[in-house]
Amino acid sequence: MPGAPSVPGMSTTRYVKVLAACAAALAVTASAVTTATATAGDRDPLARFHGQDLDWHACALGEDDELGTALDAAGADCADVTVPLDYADPDGRTLTVALSRLKATDTAHRVGPLLFNDGGPAGPSLHMPLTKAEVLGDVADRFDLIGMDPRFVGRSTPLDCGWDHGSAFMRSAGSDLAAYRTEVAAARDMAERCERAHGDVLPYVTTRNTARDMDVIRAALGADTLSYLGYSYGGYLGQVYSQLFPGRTDRMVLDSANPPERYRPNLLRGAEAANDAALRAWASWTAARHGTYGLGATRQRVLATVERIADAAAEEPLRIGDTYTLDEHVLPALLVGGLASDLDARRADLAATVRVLARAADREPVEPSEALAGQLEFLLTGAGSGPSSRMAAILCGDVAERQGVASYWRAVEASRARSPLTGPMAENITPCEFWERPAEAPTVIDNDVPALLVSATGDPRTLYSGALALREQWPSARLLTVTGARQHGLYGEYGNACVDGRVNAYLRTGRLPAHDPACRA
Repeated sequence: MPGAPSVPGMSTTRYVKVLAACAAALAVTASAVTTATATAGDRDPLARFHGQDLDWHACALGEDDELGTALDAAGADCADVTVPLDYADPDGRTLTVALSRLKATDTAHRVGPLLFNDGGPAGPSLHMPLTKAEVLGDVADRFDLIGMDPRFVGRSTPLDCGWDHGSAFMRSAGSDLAAYRTEVAAARDMAERCERAHGDVLPYVTTRNTARDMDVIRAALGADTLSYLGYSYGGYLGQVYSQLFPGRTDRMVLDSANPPERYRPNLLRGAEAANDAALRAWASWTAARHGTYGLGATRQRVLATVERIADAAAEEPLRIGDTYTLDEHVLPALLVGGLASDLDARRADLAATVRVLARAADREPVEPSEALAGQLEFLLTGAGSGPSSRMAAILCGDVAERQGVASYWRAVEASRARSPLTGPMAENITPCEFWERPAEAPTVIDNDVPALLVSATGDPRTLYSGALALREQWPSARLLTVTGARQHGLYGEYGNACVDGRVNAYLRTGRLPAHDPACRA
C-alpha cells in the first residue's frame, strides 16, 4: 500500500448495541437494493444526492496549501459532494466527501470519469489526478480524472479519536507477556477514545458506505458508469463497489489487490513469509554495498545487525535525536515499512535508516534524517492519530474481530520461531478486539467483472496468491503478472514500461488482453 510508512497500507472504534446493529443491517441492506435498482414509478430515496449540482471551485485553501496550489496550477478544480451519513436514513444527517477533477481534453474520444483510490484503508486520494496524469500520458485526455478523499479522510468530513501513540495497526506485541499487556491496554484505550469521540458515526465509517458514496459521485457527475483505478485496499473497495452496483463499472484496474477473504484487521497476517523473504533480499542488496552502509559484508551479517538492533530496543528503547525513543513495539514497523519495494532507491532508504539504528543500538548519539524523522513522527506521536483513527474505524467497522485477548498472545508466541521480526507484529492484538460487532456483515463477492488485475509475484503486502484467487473468482478479468518483483503498487509506481503500457492500452481501448499477460521485473 502506498504511503509512509508503507504497510498496507494504513484506518478503531465502537459501535451500536447488538440489537440495534441487527436492525440497522437489515435496513441498510434494503437501502442498498433500492440504491442499486430503483424501479420506475418508485421515489428514489437518494434523488436529492444523485441530482445535486456540484460547485466546482479552486482547490487551494490558502497560501500554504501546497496540494491545492498544485491542483490549481495543473488546471484542476475541486468540489464537495453531499452524501448521507446512514444510507438507511437518507433524510437524516449528511456529510461531505471532497473531490478533485482534471477534465478530459480529448472530447472526441472522451470515456467518462476515472475515479482513483490510493489504498490504506483511509488513504487520501485527492492528489491522484496529479500523480497519475503523467503515467497515463495521452490516455488522461480521454477521462475526467477524479480524486476522492473517502468519507472522514483528508478534506472530507473529519474523524480523529485523539490518540497520541502513533499508529495503532503497525505495532508489535513485544518480547514477553508484560510487553504484550501494554499492547492490550493501548488497543483498549484507542477503542474507548474513539467511542467517546465519535460513537455516533462509527457504524457508518465502512467500505460499503464508501462504495455507496462512489455511486452518489457517479450520479452527481452525470455518468452512467465509473471507470476505476484502485491500489491495495483500493482494490477491495473496487470489488465492493462492483458487487453493490452491478453494471456500473466501465474500465477497472485493481493493482496489488487482495480478495475479500484476506481482508482483515491484522493487515500482515499471512504475509509473514513474503516479508521475511523481502528482508533477506534487502540484506543481500545491502551486503553488496557494505562499503557504503557498513552493515555487514554478507547477508547473514546484515541480518545479524538487524537482530542486534531489535534486541537492543527490547532491552531499552533506542534514542533517536532529542525527540524520539524507539521501542520494541514500534521498531518492527519501521523496518517492515521499508520492505514494500525492491527498487534501489527504496532499499537505500532502508539501509540508511538501519545504519542510524545500528549506531543508536550501540548507544551512540544519532540524528534522524528528515525522512526518518517524518516516519518516527507518524509512528510515535499524535501526528499518526488521524490516519490511525480512520484506519481503525474502517477495518473494525468492516470485519468482526473478537478472538479473546489470550488468543493473540498464543499466536504471537507460535509465530516467533518462523518469523521473529514480522510474526509478533502480524499476530498482535488490534483495537478491533474491543468493538461491538459491525453494523453490516462483510461483503460477499460472488460476481464476475471484466477488470485488469495487476500483481507482482513477490508482493510482500498483498500476496500474489490472493491475486490468483481473485482472478479465479472473476473469469472475465485478466491478471497482469510482474514476475520476480518484490513490489507493492506497480502501475506508475514501479517505473516498468511494460506494466504502464499494458494498463494504458486497456484504459485507452477498454479491451482486455485475450490471455493473462506478464511483464518482467
